[in-house]
Amino acid sequence: MERNTINFFTECDFELQNELHYRDWLLKVINSEDKDCGEINFIFCDDDYLYDINVQYLQHDTYTDIISFDNADGRVLNGDIFISIERIEENASEYNSHFESELNRVMAHGILHFCGYKDKSERDAGEMRRKEEEKMRMFHVEQ
Repeated sequence: MERNTINFFTECDFELQNELHYRDWLLKVINSEDKDCGEINFIFCDDDYLYDINVQYLQHDTYTDIISFDNADGRVLNGDIFISIERIEENASEYNSHFESELNRVMAHGILHFCGYKDKSERDAGEMRRKEEEKMRMFHVEQ
């Protein structure tokens, strides 16, 4: 299995700018949680693409911004993270935030799920939000 591999794919009209910076940041996020990176795939898509996955694999008849499929092996994080760019754009508008900030939040959110953080209860969601903020601050630190 590959080690320290973070891939970016797109199934919509979106191209991640500065992939190297994102890859370095995500590796720092993983290391900051005392985990190792195996192979993680980020797949950027539109609402319909992610909706179909949500219905087919999770039996959830709703739109969402992210779905993560965790294949961690102990401390080594592996998996696929699907992100709806349309949801990110809508969230940025709704929360009066920048697109990049919302994208970073959701990308960190997926990694944090792989690290074992949950968000179903109010308490867990609060902890997840604090962790997202912490990890987002790492994005802007000089490399």
